Amino acid sequence: MKRKKTVLQQILSEKRKRTKEGGSMSGKDEFGTTKYVIYAEFEANGVVERPDVVGAIFGQTEGLLGDDLDLRELQKTGRIGRIRVEVHNKAGKTYGTITVPSSLDRVETAILAAALETIDRVGPAEARIKVLRIEDVRATKRKYIIERAKEILETLMEQEIPETQELTEEVKKAVRAKELIEYGPEKLPAGPHVPFSDSIIVVEGRADVLNLLKHGIKNAIAVEGTSIPETIIKLSKERIVTAFTDGDRGGELILKELLQVADVDYVARAPEGKEVEELTKKEIVKALRSKVPAEQVINEMFNKGKSFYDIVRERSEEGKESTRRIEPSTDSRTVQVSQKIERREERAETKPEPKTPAEKIVKPIETSRSPELEEFKEFIEKVKKNGVALLLDENKNVIEEIPVRELTTKLKERRDVYAVVFNGVITQRLIDIVSETNVRYIIGARKYNVVRRPVSLKLITFAE
Repeated sequence: MKRKKTVLQQILSEKRKRTKEGGSMSGKDEFGTTKYVIYAEFEANGVVERPDVVGAIFGQTEGLLGDDLDLRELQKTGRIGRIRVEVHNKAGKTYGTITVPSSLDRVETAILAAALETIDRVGPAEARIKVLRIEDVRATKRKYIIERAKEILETLMEQEIPETQELTEEVKKAVRAKELIEYGPEKLPAGPHVPFSDSIIVVEGRADVLNLLKHGIKNAIAVEGTSIPETIIKLSKERIVTAFTDGDRGGELILKELLQVADVDYVARAPEGKEVEELTKKEIVKALRSKVPAEQVINEMFNKGKSFYDIVRERSEEGKESTRRIEPSTDSRTVQVSQKIERREERAETKPEPKTPAEKIVKPIETSRSPELEEFKEFIEKVKKNGVALLLDENKNVIEEIPVRELTTKLKERRDVYAVVFNGVITQRLIDIVSETNVRYIIGARKYNVVRRPVSLKLITFAE
């Protein structure tokens, strides 16, 4: 008995090893559309061969389960696959395993498995068959599907997502490049707002303009080289110019030439060792906020030989010193508070009798009003009452009276509007629309978030 168990364990371990080497889908590869696989072991008290075992299975189950479950008929119709038998002879006995693939349902498969155990003879020898288990091949397939799906998803995450990011970046780059324009006879790279903005930022190259465009700054123009173009020189006489150069030696040389040949108003530079094209939005905003008036830079740089960064550091230290100087000490605060209390008490003692309401006189505060408000006064009163927008020509005749919600659409269509009067908010979007037309006046209830406007356009609010 001990020898028999050892031989069976050896046979099963070899089969498991072969199954493992064949992969988790060996059942799928062997049996195709099989639903279940019956695994059984047998022992014969004599030497028998594989055909003897197969013959015993077909012969001793024939007519046992009726015509519907006859093994020969089932095999002909493909509901039972090829029966596999492995045999091993040892010490005059035969041991082995039987594998029966089945596409029957679970109940019929279980009946068929039980029928195998009724076989008591193989060839001339007595035999015993025992069913070890019935394996659900679909469960194996599901397990394989899950594992394979994980592998496919991991591959997709590794390969597709970086490509998607590259595609997104490529689209953004194309949009920024489309916004880029060529300005002047030298065809200098510039942002789309350079032609009409009253303030511009002068940078070194095309990449700097693109980086500023990426972060929403559309009024930059590049000098494209160490020689300052004539277009930049002309623009500097008409616009408010901020020179924004790299934080290296080349940026300093271009800045010095700009200060000598152009009318620069402010100077800003990238952090030391960095270039404008590689700055983040936060670094760009910080650098532009720390800009220094050009007069101070010229004086300190050319007359005293200081660098731009020395000037910025000195300004920062002076600001801290002035803050410390204007802060009164604790003792002086105490004296000031006590003096205020004494004066308040003195006033309370000598306070005259209050006047009656009839004697109280309130003088209105006189405010200087914009002269244009008088010109457009009747139109302002009209839009206040009706809530409409009026489009006027140069002679202040009403061209069209429209609802406020249609204002931007109409302004895009018409080119003969001289002034716009409406009871609404003047926004940067509205200014950007009219900047390409002949509009010279926008009169509205108030302004909101206006950062730039053309030199020729005047904004007036009702409160002015």
